[in-house]
Amino acid sequence: MNTIREARPADVPVILQLIHDLAIYEREPDAVKNTVTSLQDALFGDRPTIYAHVAEARGQVQGFALWFLNYSTWEGVNGIYLEDLYVRPEARGAGVGKALLANLAKIATTRGYARVEWSVLNWNEPSIRFYESLGARAQSEWSTFRLTGDALADVAAL
Repeated sequence: MNTIREARPADVPVILQLIHDLAIYEREPDAVKNTVTSLQDALFGDRPTIYAHVAEARGQVQGFALWFLNYSTWEGVNGIYLEDLYVRPEARGAGVGKALLANLAKIATTRGYARVEWSVLNWNEPSIRFYESLGARAQSEWSTFRLTGDALADVAAL
């Protein structure tokens, strides 16, 4: 049986390893620049900016959900943005991902948040089917935009 719990400082190295595993799964094995120190600070520093929950079975972390708050100007309440959800391959199909998402849905409904949302790569059919099986729907009328690198620096200099 899986236990879903808030991440603790001692979980940071394993969460970072799972982030690396996710990057490999998403075909970006060299993209992770995060470190134990920066993840520790973001989760547990003086001003935490993210939250994480882990799924644990038999004393081993099987997966994690890392998230932060967003805000709906139309609804006038917060929501949860799920940055990453990852389950170890050997634990998939055992309800770990569903338990992590259910935990976030409970947090959202308990706190009166309007939504839980996330992005998924278009080619990731197994995840898309999983999310749709839970009732999640793609927001096809929206496109994701991102400023990074030189473009970010150029806009900052305006």
